[in-house]
Amino acid sequence: MTTAIALIGARSGSERVPGKNIRALAGHPLIAFAIATAQQSGVFERVLVSTDSEQIAEVARRYGADVPFLRPDEYATATSPDIEWIAWTLQRLPERYDLFAIVRATNPFRGPDVIRRGLEQLLATPEADSIRAVEPVKQHPGKMWLLADDARTMRPLLDQSHLDAAWHAGQYQALPPVYAQNSALEIAWTRVVTETGTREGRVLAPFLTQGLEGFNVDDEDDWERAEALVASGRATLPPVDREPYPAPS
Repeated sequence: MTTAIALIGARSGSERVPGKNIRALAGHPLIAFAIATAQQSGVFERVLVSTDSEQIAEVARRYGADVPFLRPDEYATATSPDIEWIAWTLQRLPERYDLFAIVRATNPFRGPDVIRRGLEQLLATPEADSIRAVEPVKQHPGKMWLLADDARTMRPLLDQSHLDAAWHAGQYQALPPVYAQNSALEIAWTRVVTETGTREGRVLAPFLTQGLEGFNVDDEDDWERAEALVASGRATLPPVDREPYPAPS
């Protein structure tokens, strides 16, 4: 039997959206939807929240997640790479898991089906160390430019001198497909953490998100859009079977 753990990272100190992990969306703190999504997927032996904040830990426990310890401050800065807290967390657990999934608190519209689809895809791709959510880019790098130091001239970001027709001069539909990662989901074999010192390993499989599954709250504009999507019924949040946690004062 393949075992898996969900890891929900929720550090304090968000600068662009202060307190976003426990900020209320449709009556519940944002992190509640990630916890509910992981629980309702039915694929995890454990749903664990990693945070440096006692307040976030209290909220996470209220919604049914495990918070066995707090993350050290040095692994919770704005520039701390994920691999640090992931490796630290996995090493501290008494039990071992075959797989871990990163279920970020900032993707409210990714439902449990996304996790089930992702796990099925990884298990069906034995050559892959992990899967990572991606979506087609809206702004193609073939049409991006770098400015000269004096900003008087510019050159393409990607060298296109070998092409008969430059990408920046063509229609979007004629350009090679390019995908951007989003933060909806990552699932990896735990062995990649010790073997490669990374969270993804050497061979990644693309997990294509659909619609709003890859929507991420990065700034206040994203937050306002999330509220509008919910209010209009254009987006659906995973159901939360708990009484709303009191909003922070």
